[in-house]
Amino acid sequence: MAATETVALVLDEEASLPETAADVEDLARRLRGHINRLGVMVPKETPVLRHAQQLGSAGVPDGYVPSRVYLVQLAKATQELAATVETCGSGRAKQQEERPRWSPRINVLRGAVFALALACLVLAASVPRT
Repeated sequence: MAATETVALVLDEEASLPETAADVEDLARRLRGHINRLGVMVPKETPVLRHAQQLGSAGVPDGYVPSRVYLVQLAKATQELAATVETCGSGRAKQQEERPRWSPRINVLRGAVFALALACLVLAASVPRT
């Protein structure tokens, strides 16, 4: 979620471009952090991940236009990586759903029913008779 918000700061048509070099550095640092966090969730041989990591490892170029172009490229790479994570994540969720769930053994269930019955019996015996 945070990655899409940061990408929107750069790619959204209504968002203004960062004014200072410090703003560009801050956005680039945030996007690199998102790439690092998202990169753990996809296989390492994914081309989208390698491309995003290559862009992230490069420094921010000097100059107004080159730095903004770099920032847009980094945001697009982050956006593609987030989309890849979503598709890989849905596959992992399906694998987890296919796993058999743990079911208690019959003796555990019998013990629980016996304990409940005993508790009810003790409670009923402790109620004063009128």
